[in-house]
Amino acid sequence: MHLALAVAWLVAQIFCWPAHLCQAAAATTALRLEIKGAIGPALAEYVKEGLSKAAAEQAALVILKMDTPGGLDTSMRQIIKEILASPVPVVCYVAPAGSRAASAGTYILYASHVAAMAPATNLGAATPIRIGTIPGLPTKPSPPEEADKEPAPSSPDSLERKMVNDAEAYIKALARRHGRNAQWAARAVREAVSLTAEEALTEGVIDILAANEQDLLRQLNNRQVRLESGQQVLATANLTIKPFDPSWRTRLLTVITDPNIAYILLLVGIYGLIFELSHPGFILPGVTGAIALLLALYTFQLLPINYAGLALIVLGIAFMIAEAFVPSFGALGIGGLIAFATGSLILMNEEGLRISRALIAATALSSAAILLVLLAKLYAMSRHQLVSGAEGLIGSSGEAMVDFTDRGRIWIHGESWQAVSTTPIHKGQKVRVTGQHGLTLHVEISKEDH
Repeated sequence: MHLALAVAWLVAQIFCWPAHLCQAAAATTALRLEIKGAIGPALAEYVKEGLSKAAAEQAALVILKMDTPGGLDTSMRQIIKEILASPVPVVCYVAPAGSRAASAGTYILYASHVAAMAPATNLGAATPIRIGTIPGLPTKPSPPEEADKEPAPSSPDSLERKMVNDAEAYIKALARRHGRNAQWAARAVREAVSLTAEEALTEGVIDILAANEQDLLRQLNNRQVRLESGQQVLATANLTIKPFDPSWRTRLLTVITDPNIAYILLLVGIYGLIFELSHPGFILPGVTGAIALLLALYTFQLLPINYAGLALIVLGIAFMIAEAFVPSFGALGIGGLIAFATGSLILMNEEGLRISRALIAATALSSAAILLVLLAKLYAMSRHQLVSGAEGLIGSSGEAMVDFTDRGRIWIHGESWQAVSTTPIHKGQKVRVTGQHGLTLHVEISKEDH
């Protein structure tokens, strides 16, 4: 009996030995995730995948290396939820020198179990921005007598105040969770103030000022952090930092959620379908347009767009196309161009997720050039002599196909017509059409052939 138990224990140890090795190897690894650029759905998906991998491999630590101007509130909150629920300690490290954790980045820094920065970096300016306004236009200031009045519940000022109050409460809760400076966090939201890395350490906003990743690991060693499961002491002296690369799906999402790419996809989709409808049978423009439009709609579902802006873009393109079919001496075309440009400007206005003004200008100017060419052609057509139908045949020159005195056939505009003449006409002689009766042309000898 004892022998059987001993054999069973030995077999179990043999099978479990590789797993113990994997856990031991993972425990000596710190997984590095990089947050670069604007925070959006793709980055949120990337962070979620990275934290899941760290938990599955039982990594000792996750380092969020960050350099961001801010981004979407929804994506930021998704990242923060993943950090707070992570069984693996998360260190947010703003690096290298010259990087920043602005706006949404400040919230993520406050949410992390350890907040660290490299010298010559900064954070702050965490005031939320309401989308849907035209960038660059100043807001209308309130009159002095109305400045102290409570705004109406549905007014823009009231909505902005609600956003600021919500953001302030959110970041203060994160600050208190990890024992950081909640008063400065509130100022970052209300007054959009910023701090350098050195000032942040002095103010108690961050925990560590580290020159590089090795210095960061050295200072993290034996530090106690608070996780959902309780307190944990970090052992980082001999950790190996392992980078985590995004999956192909995340890479694709990163590309198509770029506001400029989404904007181009929308235009390609609309113009492709319009071209296919006006020239049936080409197929390729229709297929390309349908795919591009579906990708654009999927992207817009992820991004915070202004639907009035989207409607103005579609309306503007429709007006410019209508100019070709319903000549209005430029009224439809110019109106469409104005609607298109305005819609493009207000389509997206979230910090870090805006359509390039240069791209909008180039697209608008290209549309204006096409519109001018179209108007010039319409004007030329209106002044040009008709070259088709009965009116187009009268006065035209042709050539006699046979000799005839009364009735015969002539060749005109690449077609054979029956013709009548009061004078004899010889084969090959040039004739001019003087009238038409049904399918019969009245002709005379051309003056140049006399």
